[in-house]
Amino acid sequence: MKKLLFIALIALPMSVFAQKYALVDMEYILKNVPAYERANEQLNQISKKWESEVEALLTEVETMYKKYQSESVFLSDAQKQKTEEAIMAKEKEASDLKKKYFGSEGELFKKRQSLMAPIQDEIYNAVRDISDQKGYQLVLDRASGGSIIYASPKIDISDEVLQKLGYSN
Repeated sequence: MKKLLFIALIALPMSVFAQKYALVDMEYILKNVPAYERANEQLNQISKKWESEVEALLTEVETMYKKYQSESVFLSDAQKQKTEEAIMAKEKEASDLKKKYFGSEGELFKKRQSLMAPIQDEIYNAVRDISDQKGYQLVLDRASGGSIIYASPKIDISDEVLQKLGYSN
């Protein structure tokens, strides 16, 4: 039994060392893909447009509230109630619009998915093809791998990925 355990302990590290690993730096790759930069710019423009729409509604709410405060002494209770309800309705409209555009499943999220998913898929396919060709069992992203303390530049295949995508660097 001890012999079997000893053989297993010796064979296990050998199989681990036999595996091939590689790294990619997704931030570096994405910075060198023009389609990614164009998509980001498009998202920024859309986001600014939608932010201005929400801000316009919030400014309207603020104007309504200031007007209400200055005129409230002259209004009857029914008029006050009606004005307060109008202000709250406008606040809700602004809140709903903000959620529609910027919520977790909002329009910006959907637009980001539609613009970025094809780029990410293309990069993933390039990484997969290179891994298949060179026999890598594991490819880690250096940019998101906070636990990578040191990695040899020799195993970084980011430039190969860019070449596979048609972007020489």
